Amino acid sequence: MPKFIVFVPGSAESEAGVMPPTELFEEMAAYNNQLAKAGVLLAAEGLKPTSAAAKVRFDDTERRTVIDGPFTEAKEIIAGYWLLETSSLEEALEWVKRAPFGGGVTLEVRSIGSMDELEVEFSPELREAQQQLRQQLDQ
Repeated sequence: MPKFIVFVPGSAESEAGVMPPTELFEEMAAYNNQLAKAGVLLAAEGLKPTSAAAKVRFDDTERRTVIDGPFTEAKEIIAGYWLLETSSLEEALEWVKRAPFGGGVTLEVRSIGSMDELEVEFSPELREAQQQLRQQLDQ
């Protein structure tokens, strides 16, 4: 079954650590419960502000540069996400349209590619190793 990630954009308020009103948390909890009862919710998390984050830039094959937050490019900040497993993008979109957000919020819904969907030829050994890792993660 296809999996999708839904990105919730950050805002000046989320970056400042301002929590939404209790009512929104209650609505979000009810929405997440609906997703869980329907069997489509795999994960749902909010992210801390980028002041508690870092980026790692790969300068070349050997050098790495750590860039401490906060990050200033607000359009690139993610405040939270859902992982959904639905029968199709259309079903995922129907669920996402029910999320309790007001005007001005745009949620991004992205398909998560499975190993079988990637246009890369995996050796039998690599395919087996990936399948074993997935089995371990599912336990």
